[in-house]
Amino acid sequence: MKRNKINIFSFAMLTLSLLACNRVQQKLPFSMDKDHIDVNAEGGSFKISLKSSENWTASSDNPWVTVSPANGPASAECEITVDSTVVSTPRSGLVRFRNTASGENLDVTLSQDGYGYNLSPDKNSVTIGHYDRPEKREFEMTVRTNVPFKVNIPQEASKWLSCEVPEFSLDRGSRPRDVKIKFKWGINSVPLSRETKVIFEAYTLDGVSSKVLEVKQDAAPEIVPGHDGDSTVVLSIARNIGLLQEMVSAEPMKNWDNVQLWEETDPGYTPEKKGRVRRAYFGLFQTTEEIPYEVQYLTEAEELIFFSNVNSFIYDLSIGEHVCKLTNLKRLTVSAYGISTLPNEMKNLKNLEWLDLSCNNFSSLPSVLTPENFPKLHALLLNTCQRGYVTDLSNTVRKDLAGFKGQFPQRLLEWEKLDTLRLSVNYFEGNMPDMKDYPVRYTEQDCKEMNLPPALIGTPKVLPNIKYFAFNLNRMYGELPDWILYHPNLTSWSPYALCYPQEGRASNGTIAQFSNVPVNMDYYWEFYKGYKEHEDIYIGD
Repeated sequence: MKRNKINIFSFAMLTLSLLACNRVQQKLPFSMDKDHIDVNAEGGSFKISLKSSENWTASSDNPWVTVSPANGPASAECEITVDSTVVSTPRSGLVRFRNTASGENLDVTLSQDGYGYNLSPDKNSVTIGHYDRPEKREFEMTVRTNVPFKVNIPQEASKWLSCEVPEFSLDRGSRPRDVKIKFKWGINSVPLSRETKVIFEAYTLDGVSSKVLEVKQDAAPEIVPGHDGDSTVVLSIARNIGLLQEMVSAEPMKNWDNVQLWEETDPGYTPEKKGRVRRAYFGLFQTTEEIPYEVQYLTEAEELIFFSNVNSFIYDLSIGEHVCKLTNLKRLTVSAYGISTLPNEMKNLKNLEWLDLSCNNFSSLPSVLTPENFPKLHALLLNTCQRGYVTDLSNTVRKDLAGFKGQFPQRLLEWEKLDTLRLSVNYFEGNMPDMKDYPVRYTEQDCKEMNLPPALIGTPKVLPNIKYFAFNLNRMYGELPDWILYHPNLTSWSPYALCYPQEGRASNGTIAQFSNVPVNMDYYWEFYKGYKEHEDIYIGD
């Protein structure tokens, strides 16, 4: 009985306690912890602590302000979210909390800043190396802006620094957007660092706004002429052009397959050439650039060969200025590299005797190739300069064929010192120059000294020293001129293989073939009958 009384008393006390708590809740004032919020232009979310013992609702007077939750039966923590602004001027808003029972209102006012004119690069300085692979020679930065702008690179730096600014639309009002800009840089080939200031410039109603990006580039390592310097150069060139066959640099340079060093028994050897590179060969590589700058330090080289660049037919490259500083060069081969132009500095190579520019993408004969610029040159190879293969020039829509086009270049026929001229597999078309107006003629003295028939006296003396002349598989037609048919060195040209055969059609539709190709060489031997020098080299029809 006593226990039952205690339980009844406990229950009564609990009931009274709950009733007291309910009375406390009912007495909570309708209030909140803040009535004003300052918001920056970016917007954001903000917490409001609401106290209430009754139902309430919340609403906003602007679509760019939201509140959650928007209603409730009691106290709650609400979140007010403000969107980023799209205007440059400040704006204000209001969120109203309403007690649905009493009709009492509580207001939270919002003041949001506007976006001023904004031009903010994410970097103010960049340091780059002196060299890297072409695909890595770039850096990217982000510019936050709400105004149009341009990027100004000083003229003196434009040779080694450029940028790409993508098209962008300021379709967000004054709300800034991020624009990614890609900068590309070139190799620094001198042992001095360089720097420049790039200006980001915008024109606003308040005037000109600008930001500065400082770009610094490391100096190239100094290369001291000598054996060690040459080995560094050869390895650097191999790296820079992407040589596909790895060089075994751990071996002494004299054991490298692609290098020949000067030896005391070599003609022209002098003590300062000891251990220096005399000849270097670079074959099968992949580059989209000119011959690397390090080549200029191979100052004792007599011969350099660059052969077979991957996908060379798609490029329009230059050999560059650096190889043109090697005034001791006697033989230079830049074949299947992808070059389409030659720099004027090529004329500095006055000692050049052999020049092979075959299998490149020339569309016309470079103007620098003259006897005056290359007084010692005796061999010129310009064959197979075709970007693509087309047999019928009259029926093609391709405009990027490359290959020497048009009339056969008469000025090459006036290069008296040439003993080798290779022009096969190009797109020359039309008649072979007859050279009837060529002022240089065979004289009686010439015929006596060269053991030639007197019948040649007074005829054009074209390429008198030529031993190898090839112009087959072009688009030539018409008659072969007498200076070819009766040339003193005709038999050494293998004319039935390397001269007479043409192919396809010229651009006017004419079949490419000469109309007077001799059946055999009988006429020639009859002309030179009695002149033993020519009879001795006769090997049959």
